[in-house]
Amino acid sequence: MAPLGKAIGVNYSGPPNADTKTFRGDIDPEWTVGNVPNGGYVLALVLEACILHQASTPHRDPIHVSAHFLQATSIAPFEVRVRTLRRGRGFTNVLADLVQQDRTRITAHLIFGSLEPPRLVPPSSYARRLPLYVHPSAAAATPMARPWRFKEHIKWAGDPHLRAQNAPDSPTRTTATTIGGGGLVWGAWFALTGRDERVTPASIAFLADTFLNLPSLLPRSERGGLVSGETWFPTMTLSIEFKAPIPPPSARHAARTVGLYSTGTFWGEPQGRHDAYVEIWTAPSELGEGKERGGWREEQFCLATATQMALSLPMEVNAGRAKYDAPKAEAKAKL
Repeated sequence: MAPLGKAIGVNYSGPPNADTKTFRGDIDPEWTVGNVPNGGYVLALVLEACILHQASTPHRDPIHVSAHFLQATSIAPFEVRVRTLRRGRGFTNVLADLVQQDRTRITAHLIFGSLEPPRLVPPSSYARRLPLYVHPSAAAATPMARPWRFKEHIKWAGDPHLRAQNAPDSPTRTTATTIGGGGLVWGAWFALTGRDERVTPASIAFLADTFLNLPSLLPRSERGGLVSGETWFPTMTLSIEFKAPIPPPSARHAARTVGLYSTGTFWGEPQGRHDAYVEIWTAPSELGEGKERGGWREEQFCLATATQMALSLPMEVNAGRAKYDAPKAEAKAKL
């Protein structure tokens, strides 16, 4: 049972010059959704292994990761097998597979390079601005109605101004004469609760998978019988683009708090398949701490964006997946 910084732990095992490097570790039983490890947390393990793989090269920074979740992972030992596909002048392409019980559970293609501060920033009128309304020092913490076992390690404050845009009577709702539009939005200040915690490149993968999605935000009349707390939303694909380096803690940027903003537009079959777009932003202070000062919005920038395809399944499927894997893990541990 460890905070996120320690739970994202991998160890290299094998000769240093091997074509495929193997990193090993144990999935922490607390970082789960129900009985299945959170997809973003598990991808963070893959990303951490690849960061270690690239640590002694000129291309140390993750630029992009595209992951396919082939099968749900389990609370058991794992291996991440990493190999370099191509080294170029500006970028290195890396392939990584997370393996459990001799099965590839996640396969990922990553691009590494040298991450630089963004160019298109305020005061440019073309720059994307921070999409949250309230300063984190004044934001009211909101409950997490999700089957997350890691709740004690995190907290968030949902943005009421964004949530109001999803109301049935909101002017953002569409009509027969509307062109485009639609979908739902969500945003929050999100914090790791451990005082020694820090947002890291690997933890970005977890942050990109921690939000309220379209099925959860819909009014009950639009959900078709779906109950959010009784539904599992397993990730099928998750892609992340890293936009800027994580700034060091300062009076302008928090160490363990970020801004999250997400949108979802489409929901359908098969199996309640839906999309999500997520932005991860720097924060001017820790959640519930600090003091609002002039110009704080102009100093924040986007760290990463992510897109995801996920499903909507009953929680019974989640529980069944864990039961299916447990006997195999126990048998292998006895060998």
